[in-house]
Formats: sequence, structure tokens, C-alpha cells
Amino acid sequence: MPREIGNLSKLIYLDFSVNEFPIPPEIGTMYGIVNVYLKYNNLTGPIPAIFDNLDRLINLYLFQNHLSVPKSHGNFTNLMHLFLFNNQHSGSIPKNLGDLKFLLDMELGKNQLNMLNSKVVMASFEFISIFIMVLLFPSSHPKAKGVASDSASEAAEYSIKGSLYDFPFSSLPNLEYLELSLNQIFGSIPREIGNLSKLIYLDFSVNELSQEIPPEICNLRNLTHLALGSNQLSGPIPSGIGTLHNLIELYLDNNTLIVNLYLFHNLLSGPIPPTIRNMISLQFLILSQNNLSGGIPNSLGTLSNLIGLLLYDNQLSGPIPKELGDLKLLTNMELGENQFSGSIPVSIGNLSNLEKLFLPKNQFSGSIPQELGNLKKLAILVLDQNHFSGPLPELLCQNGSLQIISVSENMLTGGIPLEFGNLSQLHALDISSNFLSGEIPRVELGMLTELLYLDLSTNSLNGSFPEHLEDLKHLFYMNLSNNIFSQKIPFEIGKLTQLSELDLSKNFFAGEIPSEFRSLQSLGTLDLSHNNLSGLIPKALAELPGSLQINISFNNLEGPIPSGRAFVNLTIEEVKGNKGLCGNITGKKLVLVVVFPLLGSFILLGAFFGIPKLRDQRKKISRIEDTDVKKCHLFAIYGYDGKALYKEIVLTTQEFSEVFCIGKGGYGSVYRAQLSSGDVVAVKKLHNLPEMASHRSFLNEIRALIEIKHRNIVKLLGFCSNSQHSFLVYEYLERGSLAKILSIEEEAIELDWQKRLKIIKGIAQALSYMHHDCSPAIVHRDISSNNILLDSEDEAHVSDFGTSKFLKKDSSNWSSLAGTCGYVAPEFAYTMKVTEKCDVYSFGVLTMEVIKGKHPGDLIAYLVSSKPEKIELNDLFDQRLLYPNQEIENILASVLKAARECLHVDPQSRPTMLFISRLLSTYCTQSV
Repeated sequence: MPREIGNLSKLIYLDFSVNEFPIPPEIGTMYGIVNVYLKYNNLTGPIPAIFDNLDRLINLYLFQNHLSVPKSHGNFTNLMHLFLFNNQHSGSIPKNLGDLKFLLDMELGKNQLNMLNSKVVMASFEFISIFIMVLLFPSSHPKAKGVASDSASEAAEYSIKGSLYDFPFSSLPNLEYLELSLNQIFGSIPREIGNLSKLIYLDFSVNELSQEIPPEICNLRNLTHLALGSNQLSGPIPSGIGTLHNLIELYLDNNTLIVNLYLFHNLLSGPIPPTIRNMISLQFLILSQNNLSGGIPNSLGTLSNLIGLLLYDNQLSGPIPKELGDLKLLTNMELGENQFSGSIPVSIGNLSNLEKLFLPKNQFSGSIPQELGNLKKLAILVLDQNHFSGPLPELLCQNGSLQIISVSENMLTGGIPLEFGNLSQLHALDISSNFLSGEIPRVELGMLTELLYLDLSTNSLNGSFPEHLEDLKHLFYMNLSNNIFSQKIPFEIGKLTQLSELDLSKNFFAGEIPSEFRSLQSLGTLDLSHNNLSGLIPKALAELPGSLQINISFNNLEGPIPSGRAFVNLTIEEVKGNKGLCGNITGKKLVLVVVFPLLGSFILLGAFFGIPKLRDQRKKISRIEDTDVKKCHLFAIYGYDGKALYKEIVLTTQEFSEVFCIGKGGYGSVYRAQLSSGDVVAVKKLHNLPEMASHRSFLNEIRALIEIKHRNIVKLLGFCSNSQHSFLVYEYLERGSLAKILSIEEEAIELDWQKRLKIIKGIAQALSYMHHDCSPAIVHRDISSNNILLDSEDEAHVSDFGTSKFLKKDSSNWSSLAGTCGYVAPEFAYTMKVTEKCDVYSFGVLTMEVIKGKHPGDLIAYLVSSKPEKIELNDLFDQRLLYPNQEIENILASVLKAARECLHVDPQSRPTMLFISRLLSTYCTQSV
């Protein structure tokens, strides 16, 4: 910023946003300035003292920097708008901010504030000190017990009253907007909040608040936005909440895009307050993901302006009131994961604007009402895991707006209606685990040209495999398993070139495996087991990707097993039950019981043992002490004798010499080892030797990689832990990390736009598999370019599961902070709560990095905050590559738009990786 700017003595408006200018001291001489906008810069340190003389300043916008609030605020006596969110302020909020009497808007979100009350700290410290003295010198302090009791009572009194904080804003009579989200504020909500009578917007979300919501909040009669989500609040929703007549949106959940009352992801209990009926302006009532109980009040049907009703994931019970059918403006009803019972009232068919009906995991029964066919705008219907019976309603299948139908795990009967062919916009159809029978309407199925996901498994469907598949060009998942299909698998199967998973197991398919399978180059899983297939295994299968997980067991196949890349890791379990097959098979699956002395527990896992191929180096290897091998607590590897290979790895790497080191990380170093068999493996040797044998990261990495197999996830071949060495053995990927490749200009240029789209798509497929196909789900937590490896064909492989976290049902999933700086989701740094959305955020950053060729840095904030039409695509492209043609440019723009959604500050507003994977499969069909 030029210093001459200080000569503009009459300047009243200064905007140098989205730059990296330092603040020149000359600004302090611009006494008449009213508006200062320095957002999205790289400013550091406290807000400079040069602002002290700017007593006419009204608007100060310094958000998205690295600043801190100073102890002295200067002479900002006329300040009305102070925006400091997403900076580096820590500790308590300066009390002097409470002197800004004209302040209207205060934004301090996304910092590290705690606002702890010093009086409570001193009282608690005094109590602890005296208590210790009583324990050590009881006779010397006869009155200590009384003093300690008084101190404890004083601390408790402040806690009970809710006055835990030095709350400087209670004296700001004009304050309308107070934003303190994404900080570290803990304790209870201060009752003084009720003094801010003009408050319209209050946001305390994503903090560590606990105890009950104080009733004083109900005094804020002008409030239109109250956000208290992602805290630990408990107790009931205040009964006086109905007095907030100006409230338009009531959000008490954690899954919304726009918030006006935001109490999500807490521990709120008790019934839905009947006083909510008085909130006649209410448009959104979001009470999801709490512990609310009781039924839905019939009076909710009087909220005629209601647009969204989300009550999922509570303990609510009883029937759906028929009065809800009076909510003519309702577009979204989500009541899943409760204990609702009875049938769906036919009055729901009156909701002509309804777009989403989400009722899974309840106890609903009866038939699916035909009246749902009247919902002409309905796009998403999810009724899984209930007790619905009877046929699929034909009228429902005439709704051209439906995009998702999921009615799995019910008791539906009858056939698949021919009217399904009318669902021209359908993306996903899941009617698995019912009692459906009859044939698939073949012609009508081929009319679903937008279909991405099809699951008809575990029914009694019969007849032949559908032949009219030419137009299902986007289908990436098909599961027809556990039915009674017969006849041949048609050659048209080869037209489904986007298929990632195909499961035809447990049927009566006969004839040969068609050679057209060679066209399914995106295939990651193929299950043809438990059928009547015969003849030779076609060599075409060998041409499929080497990472393919294939199962052809229990058929009538014969002849040699092809030697192609798709069969390299084939096991006996995946080919057994075929008496006529012959050839080399990796080995038989064994179960090892592994004991860790430091843990005093065991884990069960499958591994494969074969005959070692180490004759030439036997003498040299024998020099390694056998005692080290005998002390090996954990070892297994595919296709080799574990103990012999342990010796060879140690010898080949010359006791892990730096000469063979190809990378280093926080948990260990990676070495390249060429075995006597000619195979090359990557060996990750972990730090801290014996301690690492019981280290959580080591165990997590083993567990994650042993249990999952996917073409875009690096393979774990073996593992070892003893008193000398702890290491993991992986497949070796020639090109190394994506970060390294992007940093070398010559190699980065080789990654053209098509290859980069292929990489992004592969990463998305891997994360979708981890989040949605693994049970329990796996969150990687450290997705970055350093942990993406490329093979010789530029196929992406997600690696390094040392920080992986399994998401178990009924588990809190709290964890210590992990991940790579610049990729970690913002909420994780504050809440320490592990969810799949952490990976989604990291994927968004990584996608931008792949397209730009380097980490996007501050562009992330710019991309998220700017309107799409304001974003220049050229600024987001790697300048080392030629500018893409129009077709590729459009695809890249769509991918960047998806990445932008992944970076949403609200985790629950980010899409799932399943959705992203499907989206990319559509975008990248022609380019990759």
C-alpha cells in the first residue's frame, strides 16, 4: 500500500480487500475516514495503534486476517460495525469493547476466544489451594475448611447463576448483531444476554457451552437468528421460546444451510414445547439430533408459514399428526431415526410443495399411501428400515420429479411397477431387502437414463438379467445379488462403462462370463460368486484394473486362472467351489491371533502365507538374529513366509539406511525395498520402536487397511512389530506423492487436465468407499497431497491411515487434533469432533490444489465468500498448463463448484462423498 495514501486527508472510504498490503502508519493521519475495508489480507499482530486517532470511524472490516484485538481500542467512539471474524485472537474478549456505545454489529467468530471469568478462576484457585493445605497441614489451618467451603460456594454460585463470563457486551444498548461462533467459549450462557433488548442476530455455535439454555434468551423479542449449535447444551428447550414472535427460522439441529435459531448437535431433552405454536412467522423448525422425546404436537399444523420441518435423530414417538397435512408451504419433512409408529397419514398427500420426505429407521407400518403420488414436486423419498407392507404404489412412479427412492428393509410385496419408466430424473433406486417378486421390467429400466445407483438385492426377483442397458451410461453401482435371476449375463453389460461396483452373487446365472467385461475399466468390485457360471475365465477379465476386488467362487468354472493384473491378489477364498480351476493362487486365508503385551488384548485379522522365494540370500539373511524374529509380536504378508521376509526387509534396507529412504512423516519414514523375488515394496518404519507396537496410529493403520480393498486405496501387504522394529509393508507406487509431482514443473506439466480430473475422481471414489461402504465408516482425517500416491498410469491411491478414525454407532468420536495444516476442517480444531465432513473439507482443498497446481492458501476464503459469477476461473487454474478447451473448462468449472460446496463453514452443509463421487462420475465421463 503506497505511503502517499496519507495525503488523502479528505478520504472517507478505503477498501484494499483481497490483497497482501501491510497497514502503513500514514492511515493514522486520515482523520476524516469513515469506512476501512482490509478483509482477506495477510495482516498479522494486534490491530495497530495508528487507528487510535480515527474517531470518525464507523465501519471497520478486518476479517479473514491474522490479527488480534488489542487491549486498547483507540477512540472508536462512533464505531458501529466491527468485523474481526477468522483472525487469531485468543483468550478473553477485551472489556473495553463494551464501551462502544454505538456499536450495532460485532463479529468475532472463528477465533480462539474463551471469555473465562477471572473472579471464578480466583475463587476456584483459592479453594484448590486451601484444600491442598488442609490435606498437608490440617492442624495449622483450623479455619481452612470453612474458608475452602466459602470459596467453593462462591465459585458454584457464579456457575449456577450462569455468570461464568466477563461479558462486556451487556452494556451495549444498540447491539443488534453479535457473532462469536467457532471459538472455545465454555461454561454456561451468561444470563446477562437477556439485557440486549435490540439484538436481532446471536451466534454462539461451535463452542463448548454447557448446562441449560437460560430463560433470559426468551426476552430477546426482536431476535430473528439464534445459533447455539455444536455445543454441549442440555436440559429442555425453554418453554418461553414461543415469545420470540419475530423468529422466522428455528434450528436446533446440525444439518442446515441457513440458520436463524441454531441449537444443533446438543443434548436437549424433554418434549417439543407446545408454545412453539405461537411462533406464527416460523418458516423452519429444525430440532434434529438431540434427545427430545414425546410426540409431535398437533398444534404444529397451525404454523402455516412452515417450509422445513426436521426432527430426525431424536427419541420422538407416536404417530404423525394428520394436521401436518395442512402445512401447504412445506418443502422438507425429515422425521427419520426416531420411534414413530402407525401409518403415513393420507393428508401428507396434500403437501403439494413437498420436495423431500425422509422417514427412515422408525416403526411405521401399513402400506405406502397412493396419495404420495400427488406430490408432484417430490424429489427425495426415503422410507428405509420400517415395517411398510403391500406393493409399491403405481401413482408414485408417475412422478417425473423423483430423483431418489429408497425403501429398503421393509416388507413390500408384488412386482416392480412398469411405471418406473416414467421416472426420467431418477438418480438412485434402492428397493433391496423386501419381498418383491417377478421380473425386472427391462424396457422400462432402460428408460432411466439418469440412473447412478441401483440396488434390487435380497428380494425374490426372477427371470433374466436386463438387456436394455445401453442408455444407463452414468450407472456406477448395481447390486442384483440374492435373488433368483437365471440365464446368461448379456454382452450389453460392457456398455455400463462407469460401473464401479457390480454384485450379481447368489443367483442362478448360467453360461460363460462375457468377454465384454473388459470395457468396465472403472470397476473396483466384481462379485459373481454363488451362481451356475461355467466355461473358462475369459482373458478379458485379466485386462481389468489391478486393484479390482473379484470373487468368482462357487460356480462351475474350469481351466487356468488368467495371469493378468486383475488376478494378482486373487485368494483361495475368491475362487474356491470351482472344481475345474487350476493355476497359481496366492494362498489360503488364515486367522492370526495377535497379542500385544503392552495392550494385554488381541485382534483378529486375515492374512495369507505361502512358500518363501528367498533361496539366493538365505545365508546372508540368517545372520539377522533369530531372536528378533521370535520376539515379533505381529507379522503377516501376502504370498510370503512372514519370518523370512522380515529378515529380508531388514537386510535389503541395510537396517533402514537413509540411502533407501524415500519419504518422512510425523509417524515414521518410508523405505524402498526390492525383494529377491523381484517385487518392490514400500516399508514404513515407525518411530519410537517398542512404544509404537501399541501406538494407536499403528493399530488404526493396520485395521483400516486390512479391512478395506479399493482400487484407489493403497494396499497393505504386511506388518510387523517387535522390540527392534515396527513397520508396515505396502505396495510400491512408482510415481510417488502427488505433492512431489506438483512441485516439479516437468512432472506437473505431464499431468494434463484429463489426468488431473481422473485423480480427483479417484480420490472421491476412495473416500466415498471409506465413508459409505465400510462398516463402521472410516474417516481418514489427513487427506492431503502428501498422502495421495500415483501409480505408473497416474491412478490416485489414498495412503497413510495412521490418523484414521472409525466411526462407531453410539460413540462420541472425539479425538485429538490430527491432520496436515491447511487441509484440516475449521470446526475440527475447535470441537475435536470426528465426522466424515472433516474429510469432505480436506477433499475440497485438495481438489483446488490439483487444479491450481499448488495449495490454494487464502484463495479458499475468497472462493467460499465470493459469488460464483465473481470468480475468475483463470485465477484457479495451473498456469503451467495450456488453458483448457471449452469442454474441459466447463467440467473444471463444475468440479470447482463442487469443491466450493465441500469448503462450507457449516459441516452439515457440505455434501457427502457419495454425492461428490457420483457427481464427478457424471462430469468426468467424457474427459477421463
